[in-house]
Amino acid sequence: MKWVTRKRIHVNRTATGWLIRRFLDPEASILFVEPERVAAIEDARGAIGFDAPGARYPHKDDAGRCSFEQLVVDRLPGNAALARLARIVHGADFPEEITTTPESAGLWAISQGFTEVGRDDPEILEKASFLYDSLYAHLCHDPGK
Repeated sequence: MKWVTRKRIHVNRTATGWLIRRFLDPEASILFVEPERVAAIEDARGAIGFDAPGARYPHKDDAGRCSFEQLVVDRLPGNAALARLARIVHGADFPEEITTTPESAGLWAISQGFTEVGRDDPEILEKASFLYDSLYAHLCHDPGK
């Protein structure tokens, strides 16, 4: 399946790319393009767009959810660890909101350096996947909130 999103990924787009490859479509082809091209590519190529204007999974939907949260609710609703990770990603993606937690603040800070350690979006996604694998593993084993 083809997926498409905005280029220069940070918190939500990186987390969503990880979610897609880890849980929804391990062989996913993710295109990173200018924001105004996402909807057109979604239509022309039958791709699924995320975190962009006009995408099937927009940056923020009518319920106030980021695309990571939307996909977890729509496609993986029974996974408690992913639901917790979705709250962390939301807080990091929208740090101005009251829902921001210390975990979200840490994820936001870490993600700001993604573009400094990766030469392009595919490499950033590859390198950041370890971070999301680690967070997910912790949330699976920590009964927490």
